[in-house]
Amino acid sequence: MSTFTDRPRTALLVIDVQNGVVRHAYDRDQVVANIATLVDRARAAGVEVVWVQHSSDNLSRGSESWQYVPELVRRDPEPLVHKAYPDSFEDTDLAEVLAARGVGRLVVTGAQTDECVRSTLHGAIVRGYDATLVGDAHTTEDLSSYGAPPPEQVIAHTNLYWRYHTAPGRNAGTVDTAEVDFAAAVPA
Repeated sequence: MSTFTDRPRTALLVIDVQNGVVRHAYDRDQVVANIATLVDRARAAGVEVVWVQHSSDNLSRGSESWQYVPELVRRDPEPLVHKAYPDSFEDTDLAEVLAARGVGRLVVTGAQTDECVRSTLHGAIVRGYDATLVGDAHTTEDLSSYGAPPPEQVIAHTNLYWRYHTAPGRNAGTVDTAEVDFAAAVPA
C-alpha cells in the first residue's frame, strides 16, 4: 500500500548481479536462475524490470567484472540505474525512474545481501515504497574470514528480519520465487 497513492505499479529490482559481484557468491547458480525466472515472469505480466549496476574501483565501467552475468540479459527499454553507493537510491535516478513508471512497490533481488540489498531495502522503505525481498533470489560472498557469519546465515537472517519489518503506511516482507505473483501486482 506504499505512501504513494498515485503509484499502483510494481517493479522487479535486480541489484548488482554482475560478474565481479557474484563470481564467488553463495549458491550463485541457483540464485541467478531464480532471478532469471522472476525476470521472465515480470516481463510476461507487464511488470517493469529495473536493473541496477554498481561501479567502483573494483568494478570499472565497461570491464568484464562490471558486466551483468551472461544468464541475465537486460532488454533495451528496461531502465538501467548506475550507482556508486550501496543504497540504489543514493545519488542515482532510481526514484525518478520509478516515479515516471508509477511504481510504488518493489520486489527486490540481487547481490550482495549484506550490503547493497539491505541498503536498498531500507532506502526504499524510508522513501515510502513497499519493499518485498525475494528470499531465494539474493546472495553474498563468504566474508567469514573477516568476522562475518557464513553467507547462508547472513541470507537467513536478512530473510527473517525483513519478513517482519514494518513501517507506517508501507509493507515489507520476504517471499520465495515461487510465491511472487506479478499478475496480481498489475493494476486493472
